[in-house]
Amino acid sequence: MADKKILVVDDEVHIVQVVAIKLRNNGFEVITAENGAEGLDLAIQERPDLIVSDYQMPVMSGLEMIENLRAKPETRDIPVVMLTARGFAIEDDTIQRLRVTACLSKPFSPRELLLSIESVLHQNSPA
Repeated sequence: MADKKILVVDDEVHIVQVVAIKLRNNGFEVITAENGAEGLDLAIQERPDLIVSDYQMPVMSGLEMIENLRAKPETRDIPVVMLTARGFAIEDDTIQRLRVTACLSKPFSPRELLLSIESVLHQNSPA
């Protein structure tokens, strides 16, 4: 699992920091963005192995960012773990249409997120 690159996109700086520290401590390379537009640009440039994105953000929401990524061949298949605030459920058909790999509601534990990421990367790695 080492040397996997994860893009963390969230407008809440403390969440980005906590997640980044947890992932770096577990051998991941981490790049971060503060909103969906920045996340979209970074995803296209950096081609991360996985994206962790908040749902509600300024400039461009997590869903809008994923819609844009899914429209581009080079980023179409990057798995996404979506973070949602309690009470902001994402419709199942939206999850399927955008191929959101996993959803975690805030507050989440960094360990729970790490397990989710490792599980997704494990599923997506060539057998």
